[in-house]
Amino acid sequence: MTRELVISKEFTNITLNIDHINSFYARTSLFDAIKLNLHKFNGVLLDVGCGIMPYKEIILEAKKVRSYIGLDFEEVIYPEYELGKPDLFWTGETIPLEDNSVDTILATEYFEHCPHPERIMKDMLRVLRPGGILFFTVPFLWNLHIVPYDEYRYTPFSLKRHLSNANFTNIELSALGGTDASLAQMMGIWLKESTMGYKYKKLLSMLFIPIMKRLIKRDTKVNKEDLFRDGVMITGISGTAYKSV
Repeated sequence: MTRELVISKEFTNITLNIDHINSFYARTSLFDAIKLNLHKFNGVLLDVGCGIMPYKEIILEAKKVRSYIGLDFEEVIYPEYELGKPDLFWTGETIPLEDNSVDTILATEYFEHCPHPERIMKDMLRVLRPGGILFFTVPFLWNLHIVPYDEYRYTPFSLKRHLSNANFTNIELSALGGTDASLAQMMGIWLKESTMGYKYKKLLSMLFIPIMKRLIKRDTKVNKEDLFRDGVMITGISGTAYKSV
């Protein structure tokens, strides 16, 4: 399978079916958040925790982005790396770039894997040029993954505090999905991770998928910036933060 096909099937054009019933909403809402903020990206962009760099081509299509650098852990070997390795590797302590050397940092589904998030956020601030932007996403409703390197689930309030402590400014946060999307996502996770046989999963998916589609459609009518209040369930958070000029 080519890199382009892997990215399309698993990240940018994912289909709601039994194979992707758990990841469909998480991946599509993340990609939608990137597209919504793409006009803010500029100059040299660093993708921290880039994996197989699924958003590289989309990012480079943005008129203001001049170049893309993918950064990930050397010891984390993805089978897809044979389709394209990151540009830089690191140990998770210090980004191997000079101070004030990048204009944009992308960190999708990364901070939940950081034992010391403020330490990493401060190093991100170091390599950002004045006025540079950090765009990030984190999960809230998601199963344990990349065990034992799954550290945190953040509320919007803890995220804002960590970013402020790291001296980021103009912090804006938005939910990736609300209560309806959370139910749809949980249905998919439950079915995917269930120990029942594939035949039964296939039958249940025929029941689940129409319900999930209805829930996801309902969720599109919700203001994602007005969900951080008592009683609301969210699927995850996207946000932007800036380095002071």
